Amino acid sequence: MSPHAPVILDVAGTTLTADDRRRLLHPLTGGLILFARNWVDRRQLVELTAQVKALREDLLICVDHEGGRVQRFRTDGFTHVATMRSLGERWMHDPLGATDAATAAGHVLGAELRACGVDLSFAPVLDLDFGSSGVIGDRAFHRDPRVVALLAKSVMHGLLRAGMANCGKHFPGHGFVRADSHLEIPVDKRSLKAILADDARPYEWLSTSLASVMPAHVVYPKVDANPAGFSPRWLQEILRQQLGFTGAIFSDDLSMAGARRVGGVEVSYSEAATVALSAGCDLVLLCNQSVDGGAAVDALLDGLLEAQQQGRWQADPDSEARRRQLLPASAPLGWDDLMHDPVYQRALERLP
Repeated sequence: MSPHAPVILDVAGTTLTADDRRRLLHPLTGGLILFARNWVDRRQLVELTAQVKALREDLLICVDHEGGRVQRFRTDGFTHVATMRSLGERWMHDPLGATDAATAAGHVLGAELRACGVDLSFAPVLDLDFGSSGVIGDRAFHRDPRVVALLAKSVMHGLLRAGMANCGKHFPGHGFVRADSHLEIPVDKRSLKAILADDARPYEWLSTSLASVMPAHVVYPKVDANPAGFSPRWLQEILRQQLGFTGAIFSDDLSMAGARRVGGVEVSYSEAATVALSAGCDLVLLCNQSVDGGAAVDALLDGLLEAQQQGRWQADPDSEARRRQLLPASAPLGWDDLMHDPVYQRALERLP
């Protein structure tokens, strides 16, 4: 077993293939991210997550499941949770009711996922709603970082009640730029002072609450020429040292357009992962590359192992400890028990 298993990869289908099993057993693999294509119904999802844990109990099973339009599982009993913006709108006339509804949303999202064997949702979104970002939009709680921080903390409390950690994203902020980092490289030309006084404030205020953070594939040229997820200045100097964050740092998806240009040059997945890990990421995600046979996933794993052997990045036991701390510490309620759980039932009643 590697002293540091930083790769979070995906699988193509609804059951594990021989290639999936081989990749999940790779010493650099630390987890799996699920998508809607990995879903048929609850029974199948439970069987899939059980197959993964039978290979390695320590693998971290993740999903983007925020509520609103980013919610991978929507049928066979899964609750449709409203957008985070709806919580921000409620805040304007009922702030304490909004925080209770936010805790309810976190509990429902976390408990339903955990009942099916999922360990972590990449939520909540801490981006500010400037009204100009199509990719963020109603995924954000509010324009005011104070409201974002308090509602996000409430969602995180609900996740915690369900036994799930959290992931604040996209540090230091993706809400100001119009460009979608899935398709191009957004550039935010504001000063560091302006960003720290506004977008990054939730990370400062939640520094003792956040279990993990995902940086933005956005370039802030007045701070660093590289996107935040490839920048030691953003990750080590600002996030860790200045803001005091102690949890795990995930790269955003390395297959996104915003991830592949480092230092102005197009790089391979393994080179991008090497730079991200050296910059301060504990874990790197490669998504949607298993669907055509997975050659890109194998190239990442092989290239990253070679880079490690050549000394171009160092395995970090602290990073591995932070990864393992994201695994649930308690057994989940099964689905049938969850349906009769009074805490969960009350949370359903309090949803926005």
